[in-house]
Amino acid sequence: MTHGNASTESNEAPVTFITGGSSGIGAESVHRLLGLGHRVAATGRSAKKLAVLAGAAADAGTGDRLLTFEGDAADWEHVSAAVEETVRTFGRLDHAIANAGYSADAHVETGDPEKWRGMVLTNVLGPALLVRAALPALKETQGRIVLIGSVAGFKNTPGNLYSMTKFAMTGLAENVRMLTTGYGVGTTLLAPGRVLTPFWDERPGGAEAAGPMISAGQLVDTLVWAISQPRGVDVNTLVVRPIGQSN
Repeated sequence: MTHGNASTESNEAPVTFITGGSSGIGAESVHRLLGLGHRVAATGRSAKKLAVLAGAAADAGTGDRLLTFEGDAADWEHVSAAVEETVRTFGRLDHAIANAGYSADAHVETGDPEKWRGMVLTNVLGPALLVRAALPALKETQGRIVLIGSVAGFKNTPGNLYSMTKFAMTGLAENVRMLTTGYGVGTTLLAPGRVLTPFWDERPGGAEAAGPMISAGQLVDTLVWAISQPRGVDVNTLVVRPIGQSN
């Protein structure tokens, strides 16, 4: 686990913890929230990508409000330690965003089973671990959990194991909402359709063959709106597709 030189000065700026924060939707969320004045902690598996993230924050003058942690979002020791260090450094936690996830040769008939375990653990166990680690601090601030799901968690396609993991995320979101609403903690499932990120780089034909897409920035517009809702307002399920995506 690694972390940057974040300021320990206590103030009222919101604190947001994001898994999978080093690329794609996660990295866009980090940059946007830092720009809005948040203090942010981001996890990722790649030390190189986290260094790029931290460098961009430093160039933007927001590096003192960023913590980075190298590790596995499906590992309890990593997740719990990173959340604990975030609360210790920044003094609070307002938002926990479970963004880490990926697809790996996920067809149940033709895919490689050796690649499935990591995907299932990251996409299903990982968000549950973040909820477990973050909930005590979120109870104190009456903050919000955001789970980044997918349209694939509502729409099946033949033999798609990745879709199964996102159906699990959809179920987890309602399960967690029922648990946390009594604590004054909100839970939002943000389920995007096709988003232009590195997710498409290794898929046949890449992004151009997939069809219409929204940008990561456009999706983060919705995320920011969700976490900006006033206390007492619980926005639960947001499905965001590009115009032209029919499925």
